[in-house]
Amino acid sequence: MMNNVKKSFSIRDLENLSGIKAHTIRIWEKRYDLFSPERTETNIRTYDLANLQKLLNVTLLYNSGYKISKIAKLEEPQIPVMVREIVANNSKKSHAINAFKLAMVNFDQNLFFNTYTSLLSERSFREIFNEIFIPLLNELGLLWQTDTISPAHEHFITNLIKQKIYINTEKLQVLEPTKKDKVFVLFLPENEIHEIGLLYVNYEIALHGYKTVYLGQTMPIESLVDLLKYYDNVHFISYFTVSPTKDELNNYFDQFTKALSPLGRCKLYVLGHQIQYVVKDDLPENIKTFNSIEQLMDSILLGTAS
Repeated sequence: MMNNVKKSFSIRDLENLSGIKAHTIRIWEKRYDLFSPERTETNIRTYDLANLQKLLNVTLLYNSGYKISKIAKLEEPQIPVMVREIVANNSKKSHAINAFKLAMVNFDQNLFFNTYTSLLSERSFREIFNEIFIPLLNELGLLWQTDTISPAHEHFITNLIKQKIYINTEKLQVLEPTKKDKVFVLFLPENEIHEIGLLYVNYEIALHGYKTVYLGQTMPIESLVDLLKYYDNVHFISYFTVSPTKDELNNYFDQFTKALSPLGRCKLYVLGHQIQYVVKDDLPENIKTFNSIEQLMDSILLGTAS
């Protein structure tokens, strides 16, 4: 995986990561000598990791109210020190997201944990996830699609976020569930490995006092049958990010209903990118789709998802 790490970035990559327009980056480079790109044989600028890191730091200072002329006069080692102070003292959303991006680009666990800890002094884990991690993950999706970051970067940051979900979920799972009328079984379908959304749903449901059984990635439908031997009124929850594909959805729902409905009361609630292709009127009555985690939780808590 580490072979995929990008060492060289275009000015467009820098614009995507920092939010600073390429035109402005060129001005800062020319007028203040802030960056030192190399040039290809065809005279196209390329920037190394150090230049990218410096731009993200400069952007954070600039967005915190420092004039670019003042930033340009700072000694090189002063810039990251000032950034760390701002991140420690000020947990504004944009600062935090930029700090997490910096941590990702440099594979810097300490910066990730320090930023997270400073956020935790003012926000709950739920607020951090919804206000900062979700926008960050959405941005990472775009950066990954445009080849601005590599799979290694994405895996690094998403695994650290997953770690935080696990830790917070574990604190809830040591408690006895307070609501026992239904059990939630969470799984991803075969060939689906995008787990963060489902992990967070598991946390939310446990937070509201329900028992959850988390099965994780790439579960065949036939393996779900076992759960009905242990629990009544099982509510399965899944997240379709890339699988089943648009053409496989109806077949998947048919298979699920045939395999599980004859064995007892069970429901299937589905979220994720693929549900945009579902025709809701064609769904069996035991299957529902939801556009967001919030919509799913409202439905569970109001009892309309039963």
